[in-house]
Amino acid sequence: MKTNRAKTIFLQSTVYFLIFLFIYAAFSKLMDFEAFQVQLAQSPLLSAYAGIISYAVIILELIIAGLLYLSKTRLIGLYASFGLMISFTVYIYLILNFSDFVPCSCGGILEKMGWTEHLIFNIVWVIFALVSILIMESQKETEKKKYILLTAFTALLSTGIVIILFRSSEHIIKEENNFTRRFLPHPIYYPETLDLKVNSFYFAGNNGDTLFLGNSKAPLLFGEVLPVFKSLSIDTLKIPDYTLPYKYLQLNIRYPFVSLSDGTVPIIMEGKFPDKKLEIAMHGQTFFSQIKMVKENTFVIKTTLEQGKTNTLGLLSTKPFGLTIKNNVLEKQIDGIFDTDGSLVYDSESGQLAYTYFYRNKFIVMNPSLDVLYTGKTIDTISKAQIHLTKLKDGKIKMDKPPLQVNGSQALCNGILFNVSHLRGLHEPKKMWQQAKIADAYNIVQKKYLYSFYVNHNGKDQMREMLVTPKYFYILKGTSLIKYKRMR
Repeated sequence: MKTNRAKTIFLQSTVYFLIFLFIYAAFSKLMDFEAFQVQLAQSPLLSAYAGIISYAVIILELIIAGLLYLSKTRLIGLYASFGLMISFTVYIYLILNFSDFVPCSCGGILEKMGWTEHLIFNIVWVIFALVSILIMESQKETEKKKYILLTAFTALLSTGIVIILFRSSEHIIKEENNFTRRFLPHPIYYPETLDLKVNSFYFAGNNGDTLFLGNSKAPLLFGEVLPVFKSLSIDTLKIPDYTLPYKYLQLNIRYPFVSLSDGTVPIIMEGKFPDKKLEIAMHGQTFFSQIKMVKENTFVIKTTLEQGKTNTLGLLSTKPFGLTIKNNVLEKQIDGIFDTDGSLVYDSESGQLAYTYFYRNKFIVMNPSLDVLYTGKTIDTISKAQIHLTKLKDGKIKMDKPPLQVNGSQALCNGILFNVSHLRGLHEPKKMWQQAKIADAYNIVQKKYLYSFYVNHNGKDQMREMLVTPKYFYILKGTSLIKYKRMR
């Protein structure tokens, strides 16, 4: 009699606690449903299915609580509880052992627990649910073999569903992304700030973690920041002709080689440190809108073909002068000018270049000879440039309304492309887009999206440019140069 009474008390206690647990969990999720969806979207295992799972879990928890409450359906409720708790347990085990990162712990009734404590808690209640099933089945005098097979099937089914969702979500997020970002906790951390006094500096190049800065308002000045990151030293370049109609002199440094160029003149001046006197290396041969020095006397440019009036990339050498046009790199969609507009970046570590379109979800990875190594997609869904053009009376073509900009600035380092996105993904809070810029990271070797992170504003000052080295992530924001340690 005492044994039967103890079993009854254990069974009732387990059932009542599970009812409380599922109802509390469901209503806590409903009270802040948006936060719950965001939390699932940042899961390293189930990001791709955040929308479906957010509803399914709440509905399941409430249904199971109802099944447990009614005596006629209590056994079904215990099997469902057993299966759901196994699913939660397998999910946490995968998080701890197979995910790219361990996210912040969830809130609600278990908010004080870490992931390991969650795992232990779930295992305990899996066991309690299993024991309760055995008690009820034995009271009903069910054939032992039957309910052992049923519990084993429930466990295998629950485990299999989570594993299938995990593998499928990984594939979707990293290779067939449905525009769900994966935010890692602290991929950049421990910021150090250097006050540059003015906001006109831009990254001109680097030699390891020695940074070189150009100045858009005083183009003959350049700054140098040593790895100790304590101060900015300023020096002046000397050029052979100060009378030309310069509009936008751009500094490029591939240490010890330095160039100063203006594609509207057009002119390229070159020199070599420690000498700061530049000589004219090219003048008048070809116009360009972007230029990157890849080595001494060798540049990659973006220019416009007059005959076709389309943007194209070219490989330019100054000694002797030579220009190789690569017509097959940029893809025309509408006009060949606005729709192919984008940003060209160079990685001094790997020697690779990347060109990212501003108005569509595409980037191109090339070697220094402009051979295309890989054409990738950013994780948003804008595959065609959304621009509207009008032809004026003088024959010029202009945009008749602001375009939808997809991508902003980029940085490339050792096979990782960092891209500032202008589009909000699924389940991302609007508030964060008012407080930060979003950088997405792509592995151009493994050809997949990796993760995203916020770069917070400082009042009205926002990140305007970034530079990445193997150890650090640098940004320019207002009058500040900020160095973050890369944690990934």
